[in-house]
Order: sequence, then C-alpha cells, then structure tokens
Amino acid sequence: MVAGNVGVTSAAESLMRHTFQTSDGVNLSIIEAGLKQRDNSQPTIALIPGWCMPASLWRKQLEELGGRYHALALDPRGQGESDVPAKGFTAQRRAADIHEFLQPFSRVLLVGWSLGAIETLQYISMFGADRIAGLVIVDSSVGEEPAPASDGRFVEQLRKDRDKTLGEFVRAIFKTTRPKAEIDELIRDAKRMTLDESVSLLSYPFPRTHWKQIAHSFTKPLLYAVTPQFEAQALNLQKNRPGTQVEIFREAGHALFVDEPVRFNALLRKFAEILSQR
Repeated sequence: MVAGNVGVTSAAESLMRHTFQTSDGVNLSIIEAGLKQRDNSQPTIALIPGWCMPASLWRKQLEELGGRYHALALDPRGQGESDVPAKGFTAQRRAADIHEFLQPFSRVLLVGWSLGAIETLQYISMFGADRIAGLVIVDSSVGEEPAPASDGRFVEQLRKDRDKTLGEFVRAIFKTTRPKAEIDELIRDAKRMTLDESVSLLSYPFPRTHWKQIAHSFTKPLLYAVTPQFEAQALNLQKNRPGTQVEIFREAGHALFVDEPVRFNALLRKFAEILSQR
C-alpha cells in the first residue's frame, strides 16, 4: 500500500483526505478523522458507502466519531475522488480493495451501507474476519426472507435515461430535503464511472443465500440498522443468527445515517464502546 497525504478537504480541519494504491495500481481516496485517537485498545471505524455514492456522505459520522475514535471512509474505485479504472468492477475485486484498505489496522468496526454492506460481506467471505471487531450492516439485504420488492426495471431505466434515473435515485435515498447543490453533486459523482461499469455493480453473480450464509457464519458482534423496507429481513436474521442487534429507523430514508445522524452516531458509539470492552 502506498499512501500520500493531499491535505484538508473539509471545513472541519480534523478531516483529512489521502490516497493509497491498490495491488492492481488504482489510487483510492480515503477521508480520515481522529488520527490522534488511533489506539489498539479501541477499534478503528471504517465506513464503506453504497452504489455510486462518495465517502463524503459519511461526513457527520467522521466529524463526530473522530473526536473519540480513529475513523475512515473509503471512496470505492470509480466513486468519490478515487480513480475510475477500466476494470475491477466486480464483487471480488472490490472486496480485495477493502482488504487492502484495512491492512494497517488490527481491530476494525466495519460499517457498510447498501451495496457497501454486500461488499463487506464479500470481503469477510474471501479474507476472513481476523481484523474485524464488529460489523454494521446499514439498510441492505442480507439474503434473509422476504426478498426485497423490485420490479427489475431500474437497470432498464438507467440505460434509457441515465440522468433522469440517477436524479430520482439520489433524491429518493433521503427522507429529509437536501440542498439542490448537494443533490446535483451526487448525481455528477454517480456518473464518473461508465454506465456499463455502474450496471455491473448491480449484477453480482451470487444467489441471495450467499450473503445469508456469510452473515450467519460471522461470529463477532453484528448490528443491522435498517429502514422498514428491510425490517422483516432484520427480524429473521435476528431469529436465525442469535445475538444480532437490530435497529429500525422508521422516519429515515435509505441513507438513514444522513437523515438521522445524531441517532445513528449514538448507535455506532455505543456499539464501539461494547467492542472496546471485549
């Protein structure tokens, strides 16, 4: 891993952005907070965003949790300020990126949202959980029943009118009204990779049972934070995997950590405190 500091990227001076180079030569961008808090007695919090979204969506988590914990958010390849390579838009390569991202750390609280949650599960499947102190899955399917409702038209709509479809998608992930400039920037970010690359991320060739088996075999603390769309799956995971902690965000959109940052941050902080005592 090759790291290079490229300076402050936020009004909050505690947030720093730097890059590392993957084993296949791609420069991935990281936003880091709380470097002074790095301590092997406490977990490092690592945050992975969802489909086509940037690490900067985790800003409220980095700003608050960085006061007590070492925290980092990754821009996956093709997203945020990371390189957009010509290859590597597969579950296996993106899991390898997470593996290389986490190499410097021995105790990680790994947080994955939406597609990022699926990719954290793939990481655990491929590389094990030795570095992971605990896992947080945020508003993503884990392969439990019932399967998420879908008319299967999203990819078709993307191919027909990408701008319109991305605009609807970005606005729909929030329940709270976001500034137009923020929405426009997220849409621009989502278009950095090609249409085919973005579609490939929605087409991982695994049955739903693949994700369920990984979640069930994970033996360390697991928190599943969801909106009502995944409530039934969350309750089934809790039943089928005893010890799973479930939190339902009924008044938030898909990006629940943006809509309700105070509640979400308190939840993460309490979960991290439990891990620190283990």
